[in-house]
Amino acid sequence: MGAIIMQSTASAILKIINNYPQFIFKKSDDFLWSSSDNTIFYNPKDVHALALLLHELAHALLGHKLYLSDVQLISIESQTWDYAVNLAESYNIVIPEEIVQSNLDTYRDWQHERSTCPKCTATGMQIKNNIYSCLACSNQWKVNQARDCRLQRHDITK
Repeated sequence: MGAIIMQSTASAILKIINNYPQFIFKKSDDFLWSSSDNTIFYNPKDVHALALLLHELAHALLGHKLYLSDVQLISIESQTWDYAVNLAESYNIVIPEEIVQSNLDTYRDWQHERSTCPKCTATGMQIKNNIYSCLACSNQWKVNQARDCRLQRHDITK
């Protein structure tokens, strides 16, 4: 049964790749859209390979390049998942809502952690790129990108 599923996934991936010759597709350990070199990185061995590949393809088709705020990133990710779900239908693929929400949850959790004041633990507000201000105690802190590494927050209140 596993070999049948793998073959089905492999043929679906090949069909998707062949339908979008304007993009470069490279096997990788991670799923990623790189607008700078027009490349979609994907892991064909991942249990959710088709859903994640279609998600990255949706980023490419929507022309996503960068985001200006954490809230905008979550909006972009949500829009991309909606697009990927619709795109999947043309391949007779169903992307379960649990996969969509689980992936969106990683961004929501990331944003919540970044916006939590290191001084009083209230929720802060992003005021500049990587800079937050606490609504409760007026503390300000800077955060690193931390999408793939441990979040760091540094107090910058004077």
